Amino acid sequence: MTATNSGGPPFRAEHVGSFVRPGRLLDAARANKAGTLDDRAYVEIQNECIAEIVAFQDEIGMASVTDGEFRRRVWSGGLTEALDGLGLKREGILSFHSDSEEYGVPPSPYAEARLSRRRPIVTGDYEFVASLRPKGVPKVTIASPAVLHFWLGDGSFDPAVYSDREAFFTDVIAIFRQEIADLEAAGCRYVQLDDTALPCNCDETARGAVAARGEDPDDLTDSYVRLINGCIGARRDDTFVGLHMCRGNLKDMWMAEGGYEPIAERLFGGLDVDAFFMEYDSERAGDFRPLRFLPPGKTAVLGLVSTKSPELESKDELLRRIDEAARFAPLEQLGLSPQCGFSSAGGGGQVMGLDEIRRKLELVQDVAAEVWG
Repeated sequence: MTATNSGGPPFRAEHVGSFVRPGRLLDAARANKAGTLDDRAYVEIQNECIAEIVAFQDEIGMASVTDGEFRRRVWSGGLTEALDGLGLKREGILSFHSDSEEYGVPPSPYAEARLSRRRPIVTGDYEFVASLRPKGVPKVTIASPAVLHFWLGDGSFDPAVYSDREAFFTDVIAIFRQEIADLEAAGCRYVQLDDTALPCNCDETARGAVAARGEDPDDLTDSYVRLINGCIGARRDDTFVGLHMCRGNLKDMWMAEGGYEPIAERLFGGLDVDAFFMEYDSERAGDFRPLRFLPPGKTAVLGLVSTKSPELESKDELLRRIDEAARFAPLEQLGLSPQCGFSSAGGGGQVMGLDEIRRKLELVQDVAAEVWG
């Protein structure tokens, strides 16, 4: 059964954006990197695979559709690979890990020169999906501007280039406003920002590291709220913006833990987005009490279905947890989704096949239909 709203978002049954990459797409990416497949042929394979994943989403009745992030190496690649002046440092304040495995600290973005948009970030991705004329509403996903700062803090930029955080954020805001204006001109009305900074700023280890480098974690939350609001502040009234919050998603590993309480009041009360996509698939995400700060007119999409395991959740357990969440926020302001994308890190982050993904998304829709009609 399909559970969708008519028209545009918010939708009761959602997904976060990335999908498992087909084997031939991964092979093509490796061949292109090795120089044995030219760019034109590589793009043709990308186009074919994107058309297939869009058809898959339409077939199972998803209300929003994406390109699966098939043109990116990792979830943040759309942003980081489109900017001039941006490098990487092998530093950061959190590492990927599980209960039994330690992956290490991922590289952090660093502005070694003034940032500028070398090319559109995701506008071309949207245009191709729209050209396929899907039944669902095309949604673009883009890394949140806050991820350009959190991991290194005010060490995220060369002080000879940017005198302070506000100067750095001024250029970031200009880049995002330009991108959103181009998206809107192309017809896009659904933008999702993917953010690891704000939810990781709930982690006690991260908050301690932020304080140790001379910054206040609560001030950082306020700063990111202002940054994101600046980036989306010039959007059209009919452009829907969601914020997806993630504590790290690499196979069965994560970077952070801790409920949303440290940021909830500032986040819900200050951030000018239309929906919050919230990771809630494990005890690491805390309880639903922070939802008491959700203001009227905003939607919280509960990420109760895990993309870290192919094991299918219990329908009764999902219904119970939605009922529990509705103790703190009105049921009509809630939705349901997986907690993250199905392949945040390309070939390295895939833990299930398309059939298992189908079952997960069909479960999301069945539960949403039962709860909201």
